[in-house]
Amino acid sequence: MQENRLSDWLPTTNKEVKIRGWEELDVILFSGDAYVDHPSFGPAVIGRILESYGLRVAIVPQPNVNDDLQDFTKLGTPKLFFGVTGGCMDPMVSNYTASKKRRDKDAYTPNGDKGFRPDYATSVYSNILKDKFPDVPVLIGGIEASLRRVTHYDYWSDKLLPTILETSKADMLVYGMGEQPLREVVELLQKGVPFSSLKTIKQTAFLIDKDEATPKNKNWEDVEIHSHDVCLKDKKKFASNFKVIEQESNKLKARRIFQGVKDRILVINPPYPTMTEKEIDASFDLPYTRLPHPKYNKRGPIPAFEMIKTSINIHRGCFGGCSFCTISAHQGKFIASRSEESILKEVDKVANMPDFKGYLSDIGGPSANMYKMKGKVQSICDKCVAPSCISPVICSNLDTSHKPLTKLYQAVDKHPKIKKSFIGSGIRHDMLVPEFNKNADPKELDDYTEEVMTKHISGRLKVAPEHTSDPVLKLMRKPSFQYFHKFKERFDRINIKKNLKLQLIPYFISNHPACEVEDMANLAAETKNMGFQLEQVQGFTPTPMTVATVIYYSGFHPYTLKPTKTPKTKQEKDEQHRFFFWYKRENKGWIRNTLNKLGRKDLVEALVPEKENDSWKSIKPKKVKNTFDDAIPASHSRLKNKRKSKNKRR
Repeated sequence: MQENRLSDWLPTTNKEVKIRGWEELDVILFSGDAYVDHPSFGPAVIGRILESYGLRVAIVPQPNVNDDLQDFTKLGTPKLFFGVTGGCMDPMVSNYTASKKRRDKDAYTPNGDKGFRPDYATSVYSNILKDKFPDVPVLIGGIEASLRRVTHYDYWSDKLLPTILETSKADMLVYGMGEQPLREVVELLQKGVPFSSLKTIKQTAFLIDKDEATPKNKNWEDVEIHSHDVCLKDKKKFASNFKVIEQESNKLKARRIFQGVKDRILVINPPYPTMTEKEIDASFDLPYTRLPHPKYNKRGPIPAFEMIKTSINIHRGCFGGCSFCTISAHQGKFIASRSEESILKEVDKVANMPDFKGYLSDIGGPSANMYKMKGKVQSICDKCVAPSCISPVICSNLDTSHKPLTKLYQAVDKHPKIKKSFIGSGIRHDMLVPEFNKNADPKELDDYTEEVMTKHISGRLKVAPEHTSDPVLKLMRKPSFQYFHKFKERFDRINIKKNLKLQLIPYFISNHPACEVEDMANLAAETKNMGFQLEQVQGFTPTPMTVATVIYYSGFHPYTLKPTKTPKTKQEKDEQHRFFFWYKRENKGWIRNTLNKLGRKDLVEALVPEKENDSWKSIKPKKVKNTFDDAIPASHSRLKNKRKSKNKRR
């Protein structure tokens, strides 16, 4: 394989710009992440997309904000605009745990070193650029900008904040996946249209003065939501906004949204249609080196890259619509799938990399088993406003065939250099249960489950029932726990049939809206009865743009506007989480007292009886992983993309 040259990466310094023979740049990108030239890293994708349009692009990864700010001026003034992103995760999630403690590591920095990404990075970078280059447009995007595009609750400051366009002073925001709107932005700028005139591009947002004329588009309907000032005064009205925002984000023919912000108006244009196979293939087929920039060679490995360097992303989007998750708010609920040809081309590239050992760590996406799934009759999807296609039941118009996915796995495994391909992304176990997925062919579901169990995991299959309480699960937009029981029956049956010794590892969340202490006690008792000693557990972390976060802050469900209780104090959260660890000696007395006060002697007997049941003692305990204080929250999708001195720089 040909050895990479420095010029194979986008330039990050003046020296690298000169290697390419460039005198000036069209676009300069600033990112909160280290620069990894890989299709799983948003800043690299945006850079490569802009490059494919013939633009001269450079990237400044993790610029220093604690010195004379030379990182922001070293590459000069771009001809078109600055692009800014906080990185692949919201910087506050990268920097803090669920209990608001500083994380010890930053997965997107060499050696996991912390201190290279400021809090609220998008706003920090953008403000510096607007101060240094007041006449140059700043375009923001990525997960932080996307999910903070309207008035939102910020858990870390415990405040309701306005659109990030207000705090960042940026000129335009691209929400969701950026390929489509960026193409139109660049095309218009190359035709000579001023940046300030770009007001009718889909999937963008911007601020206008209240006395400014509304940009005209005869094809769009408009809807106005409660202003930021109203939201500050009335939590119920803030909650009611979210129903409109979520529905318009997931409609194929959405309305344009207006919101008053102080003396200006926020304009959010409707999203683009879901990317076609040709469009998403074009994005993944760009000439990525798939490696971190050589500048990091002596600084240590980048944890997030190490985790995904031999993984293959096969689709975007998720139609689950879980109340605590932001995937559909950023990637959309409709699935954009790559062609088998594009995927196999990437598999071949990975297989031929010098250090490849024959194992693919993941063939997946936001949810592993949604590849090629879409509505059977498109006209029905065109009118749909439901935030989820599988909650409370699977839509009868949804084609949930797993055949294309099973066929894809088999095609990947035929590659001569692939010893084994793993499925590391979370699998929607509910879609593999015929009692829930009633329109599917049961044999096809069993074939897929068997394919995964026999060929694509190494001892453990991770799934996410999230809870055992039906009221909590209903609010989460997750199916009843009975379907997890059904899936476990099928899992156990295949285990016996194939003489396997595989483990099922379920994920659970504590202190989610609508969850009471009694619900957690029931969860502990039911999972204990099933033979589980839980290890994949975490506390709910409120992140912008989720139903659960709106409820956490406001106390109202945005769809019903009915009061909904949420554990909010540290004591409430700690007590709920404690039930996960019923088997620890220090918890048993507390659990007995708590349940006796609730009058639940039945749960005392089930969880912490005076004489432990011999059958439970015979179950071999598994190593427990308490992720309450260090886990990446489920709102950032629980996918493979999971930080020495603060002043130490490159």
